[in-house]
Amino acid sequence: MVLKVKEIMQKPITVGLGQNARAVGETMKKNRRYSLIAVKGTNPVGIITDSDLIKQVVARNKKPSSVKVASIMSSPIVTIESDEDVIEAARKMKKNNIKRLPVVKAGRIVGMIELSDVARASPEMMDLLEYKIKMRDMQTEITESKTSGICDSCGDYFEDLENANGKWLCENCRDELEE
Repeated sequence: MVLKVKEIMQKPITVGLGQNARAVGETMKKNRRYSLIAVKGTNPVGIITDSDLIKQVVARNKKPSSVKVASIMSSPIVTIESDEDVIEAARKMKKNNIKRLPVVKAGRIVGMIELSDVARASPEMMDLLEYKIKMRDMQTEITESKTSGICDSCGDYFEDLENANGKWLCENCRDELEE
């Protein structure tokens, strides 16, 4: 079974570009969140984390009420569509060396997914995600026609995966593909 991002995402908490760092800190504390999505109107344009507040405000001894979100947010942001699978979310996080992804649907912000959400949804999935990401990264290096691992379609483990159209598929999924 493939787990979708929309199934484990959190409710998004947004902040306007004109808000100050003090308001951001208060919002984070109130909502027990370590990151907020910066928006311009309804469009996500950046992300601001507790780490941004520490590095760019506290460590520089700046007055939080005079520092605007636009000057300390990370931008551009990497997002993921709500219908993507969690494997893809983990791959994007690893590739971009980030722990959080704003979730969008038709360009509008609908949620936030964090690496901890993936772990909370299924602790054993973390090992499977890492294994599957490695398999995808290694696909170009594999020249054999069969291997063992996780089927790219159904997500189950099999000893007899075959590469079909760039995906490692079990016998059942290969049969479905041929139909």
